[in-house]
Amino acid sequence: MQIGFKLFAENYSPTELVRQAVEAERAGFDFVEISDHFHPWLPEHEHSPFAWSVLAAIAASTERIGLATGVTCPTIRYHPAIIAQAAATTQILSGGRFTLGVGSGERLNEHVVGQGWPEVRDRHQLLREALEIIRLLWQGGYHSYRGEFLTIEDARVFDLPDTLPDIVVAIGGPQAARLAADLGDGIFTTDPDASLIEAFEQAGGSGPRYTEVPLAWATDEQAAAESAHRMFRFGLGSWRVNSELPNPAHFDAATQFITPDSMREVFACGPDVERHLEVARQFSDAGFDRLALISAGPDVDGFMRFFTDELRPRLSELST
Repeated sequence: MQIGFKLFAENYSPTELVRQAVEAERAGFDFVEISDHFHPWLPEHEHSPFAWSVLAAIAASTERIGLATGVTCPTIRYHPAIIAQAAATTQILSGGRFTLGVGSGERLNEHVVGQGWPEVRDRHQLLREALEIIRLLWQGGYHSYRGEFLTIEDARVFDLPDTLPDIVVAIGGPQAARLAADLGDGIFTTDPDASLIEAFEQAGGSGPRYTEVPLAWATDEQAAAESAHRMFRFGLGSWRVNSELPNPAHFDAATQFITPDSMREVFACGPDVERHLEVARQFSDAGFDRLALISAGPDVDGFMRFFTDELRPRLSELST
């Protein structure tokens, strides 16, 4: 099992995210995972930097820790040829430490380029074509491709790493699980749902199983819950809704009935290491082996110390 740290790009500046990645390496995390959005989720969030620039800076500032996108949508805001090039370059700059996490996206980020927001079936087909293009370009040489939605013409990625990055695919049901099995090297999800892993494996898939563990450390439980509410209340909504809302004001309206007490039901809030282990264990018991820990509390450096001194020694108790 590997333990990662979630770089929550919507809440921190680019330079702060790089600093946190350096601290995560020092604290003993195995990897960092960064969200790749154009907009933040909520009005309280005041950031959303270009993830690929942040990844390049992290690659140059660290030596050991893995890097991953969690996740990139390579279909509308980005063309997959650009992601094929960006991921290959990031793999080279990081010395082979990069994992490309991909998904079918949210309206929040993709509608900004004025291409509309497709229905679910078309989003899955777009992602399939995007992954076929990325795989094709990673073979080297010039290639053309014409799909139902996406096209490349006489394209080549010139700088390819000796070892290609793994591609992990965000899944939420059987259709995405089949896509991940066909074209991915692993899966990514935010739910402790063993049936998603089962669907992936039944479709012939194998490889790392990434997830995010909702934690909010603080010396005071109420302060932790309030911080989690400010930063992550959007996460308690249904993904069928979250994927369709266009801007932070809509997420603010959709989450108006979620309270700090609601956050306690999902997030480990406060200083109790046993509660943090209890939440993490849901994911390890479901079969996930790449746990990216969310720090939704008000003190990132305090969480790093908590991880090093108390939580990390206990995580060996979790099954994989």
